[in-house]
Amino acid sequence: MSPTRTLDTVLNTGLDKVYTAAAVVVRHEEHEVYARAVGHVNPEATDIAATLDTCFDLASLTKVFVTTAFLRLLSEHGDVDLDTPVCAVLPEFRGARPIRPYEDPLQPGQMVTVSEETGEVDASTVTFRHLLTHTAGLPAWRPLYRLPRERIRGEVLYTFFAYRPGTRVVYSDLGYILLGWAVEALSGVSLPKALHDLVLAPLGLLHVHYRPVGQEPPVPVEQVAATEKYAWREARMWGEVHDENAWAMGGISGHAGLFGPARDVAALGQAWLDTLEGRDPLGITRDLAQTAVSLQAEDGDVRRGLGWALWSPLETSPSHPLGTRAFGHTGFTGTSLYVDPERALVIAALTNRVYFGRDAEGIIAWRLALHRGVAREA
Repeated sequence: MSPTRTLDTVLNTGLDKVYTAAAVVVRHEEHEVYARAVGHVNPEATDIAATLDTCFDLASLTKVFVTTAFLRLLSEHGDVDLDTPVCAVLPEFRGARPIRPYEDPLQPGQMVTVSEETGEVDASTVTFRHLLTHTAGLPAWRPLYRLPRERIRGEVLYTFFAYRPGTRVVYSDLGYILLGWAVEALSGVSLPKALHDLVLAPLGLLHVHYRPVGQEPPVPVEQVAATEKYAWREARMWGEVHDENAWAMGGISGHAGLFGPARDVAALGQAWLDTLEGRDPLGITRDLAQTAVSLQAEDGDVRRGLGWALWSPLETSPSHPLGTRAFGHTGFTGTSLYVDPERALVIAALTNRVYFGRDAEGIIAWRLALHRGVAREA
């Protein structure tokens, strides 16, 4: 496999239109076959070029690291499994809650109605399988950043519901905020420490990290790709997490907050592929790993495993050019990780596409072109 010319063209096409910085690493049959970075980390402030060591705001790719940590804990804790109620680990998450619309994260002032059903949901019926498949009935998002930090935990633990659990698939940040807290409760340590001990250190991912708000960062800001210029903060986000709610939580959450370089993200994908092939770098049983990348929930063209998005028949899906066993995840900032077991492929693509704003059309087309280019060469 030699995708250099094709992928170079894709990377150059997106530069200064879709993003100011990007890094792509492709692995095929356990070997790195492509690795390149383009652009600059923050053109309005510095001429520092992006490299393969540049850390990107991983946004929702954080969720696959947290998924990996949680599944490893399941492999180690015989008293907790996928169908354990969340309240067994987070006792406050129980009791009757109303079903109602939630605030639209992309259209301020608008509300999202998932279900016309009224009534209440007993939160104690929600399981970890529900959280991992985004079928828990939870709102996709809440404006937690408007609250004082000390109120955020209670707002999530006592949240209302958007639909009855198990009846829809609604991608939910709240579900992964809860999952991050469950990782802390089960491991007995903070989320950064748990991820380090369970995932990052065992896999040698030495450059993936949280960047806690107001604390000394693990790497200098010059090694981080900047993201959006926020009106609400009157500043471009550079070295601080882009996600408003994660920022309000101090930069550390189960749904967003991690930063890292493309090679480390690709290494996580390779570890999942290795585990599915019978090796055990993740500390997760092969059966549990296979369950995680098998169909667990479906809603129209949306197909979910445990923490992972699965291959979709939708032609605009980033998984569509890949094999039908493909699984992956995207991040709002312009990041993605996809694994194609049929081709023994791992594709890690990190960009700072929100540098130019939140219109997703450009990154969707770019990611499709990238995956098509890789698939043609494999």
